[in-house]
Parts: sequence; structure tokens; C-alpha cells
Amino acid sequence: MKKWTFFMLLIALILFGSVIGFNMFKQKKIAEYMANMPEPEFPVTVVKVTPEDWVPTINAIGFVEPNQGVTLTAQASGQIEKIDFESGNKVTTGQVLVQVDSKVENAELKSSQAKLPAAKAKYLRYKGLFSKGSISQEAYDNAQADYFSLSADIESTKAAIERRTITAPFDGIVGLRNVFLGQFLTTGTDVVRLEDTSIMRLRFTVPQTDISKIHVDQQINILADSYPGKTFKGKISAIEPAVNAQSGLIQVQADIPNNDGQLRSGMFARASIIMPTLTEQIIVPQTAITYTLYGDSIYVVEEKDGEKRVKQQVVTVGERKGSIAHILTGIEDGQTIVTSGQVRLSNNSKVKVVESDATTPPETTPML
Repeated sequence: MKKWTFFMLLIALILFGSVIGFNMFKQKKIAEYMANMPEPEFPVTVVKVTPEDWVPTINAIGFVEPNQGVTLTAQASGQIEKIDFESGNKVTTGQVLVQVDSKVENAELKSSQAKLPAAKAKYLRYKGLFSKGSISQEAYDNAQADYFSLSADIESTKAAIERRTITAPFDGIVGLRNVFLGQFLTTGTDVVRLEDTSIMRLRFTVPQTDISKIHVDQQINILADSYPGKTFKGKISAIEPAVNAQSGLIQVQADIPNNDGQLRSGMFARASIIMPTLTEQIIVPQTAITYTLYGDSIYVVEEKDGEKRVKQQVVTVGERKGSIAHILTGIEDGQTIVTSGQVRLSNNSKVKVVESDATTPPETTPML
């Protein structure tokens, strides 16, 4: 029994020793392999920094408004007896658009006009007689009051007739009419929208910190979602004299020529206020910038002893436009920077420059 136990213990020791020895041998070989393994070389794409001109802008958003726009309404109640326009027509100043029934007022006007010559003649006759002392002051005053009162009644009736005639207050384009022939209008009923779209206006806001950078007649570029890729040119026409105390913003208005009639009031648009051009600026692709909570950085490629290695440099990023960014500090002219492949990089990593078009923006955005 003792002999059998001895052999079992011996076999167990041999098995455990074999396992331990094998693991020690494996770890030794792994260590030798790792020690002799060449340093990893990470593929990256690069670009050489060269100074360029940079046009800074102040970006804002707003809504397009017409040069003039008004919703024409009825000033007096009555039945429509004539409509002299169609939806979408161009109209001129003073053009009659809608005529409301004014037969009663026209009859009253004719009656008053018929009485006017006699009242005027009586007034002039009494004036002459009064100067000779042939009539009393009271008789002359009554004749004068009758004449002036009748003249005022005529003017009042003419004004009442004009209120029943809806005309265009300025040149423009009418929208969709909201009334029909024979309809009874009540005071305040909307008839049609009239807008002067020869020049459109964009009203937007900018922070009070940018007030010193803007001025009247300053050029701006306007982009509207309705016309992708098209830039409308305009200029600042007015700046609000007061800053909003609650928001710290100031309202700005820009005029936009609208000769082709593409812009419509109410459109959402983005404005870029053009600032003076800056020369010899560092412009890099946005893909070259690594954004972290601790700051922004760019990997710079340096060559030494035939090897390319990277150095991480902290940068100050200014304005961004599309796929490029303006670097204020951190990068110098002539340096070569990494534009893609930064994920696996760290300071002093060995890199290999490769060609790739993966970060090149496509000419057209693919449809989803």
C-alpha cells in the first residue's frame, strides 16, 4: 500500500512539473519573440502645411423678408361687385384690385354735387349783399355754413367711396386671392397678400461682441436650403441701434437683389458676413485635428535617421469651414501633419506614409 502511494505521488509530481516546465518554456519563447519583434510601423496619410489666404466670416441665421409686404383688407362692409386681378399677377401702384358695391354712396355724392352750385351762388350773393349792409350777419353766416357743410359732405362721401375701392399701395406681386365675386365683405377681411420682391431683406442677429466687426454696406453671402450650392450676394443695409439686454444680441438687416425672383419671404437662410482677408494663414483639413476634453492637437511627422516618427502638438483652432479649419497657434509653415490614422498613434510612434483617398470629400453627397 505504501509502495503504491509512493508511485502515485511520484507520477503526480512528474505531471505538475511537466506542466510548470512547459509554461515556463512557453513564456521564455514569447519573451524572446517580443524582444526580437520589430517596432510597429503605423500607416498614415499626411499633408505638408503651406500658408494660404483665409477669409474670416461671422455666421448667422435668419429669415427672408420682402422689401415691402402687406395683407390688403377690407375697410368697409359690402358686396364685391368687381375683381380686377388674378392670383400671382404683377400690379402697379394705384391699380384697382377689388371694388365693393358703393351705389348708395355714389347716389349721395351726385345729390350733394347737384346742390353745390346753388349753395355756392347763394353764399357769394350773400357775401356781396353783406358787404353793402343789405342783409344781416346771421343770414350771411347761415349761407356760408350751408356751402362749407355741403362741400365737406362731398369730401366725406368721396372718402367713403375710396374706402370701398381696394387698390395696390405699391408695385409688387399679389398672392392667392381670398375673396370671390359677389361675396359680402366685412371690415377687416383679408383680401390678398401683396409683396414687393424686387429686393429681399434678411434679418438676423449677431452677438454684441461682434459689433465692432460689422458695418453698413458690408458684403455678405446668403445660403438658402431651397437652392443648395447657390450663393446669393447681399450687403448690410441697417444695424439696430440698441442691443437686446436679455440676450446680448443685436439685430442686423441685409438687402439682397432678387432679380430672378428665386427668394421668397419666410425662407430660412444662413448668412456669412465677409471680413477682411487674412494672408499667410495655416489652413489644415479638419480630419487632422484630434479633439479631446483636454484640448485639440495635431500629429506632426518628423524624420530622423531615415525613420518617420510623430510628435503630438497642442493647437488653437479658429474658424471652421466645411472640411478645413484655421489654425491660430501650434503649427508652423512647412511642417508635415497626419491627416488620417491617428487612432493608434502616440508620441514618438513610428509611421509609414501611404496614399489614400478615404478622407477626400466626394463631389456629390451619396443618397441614403
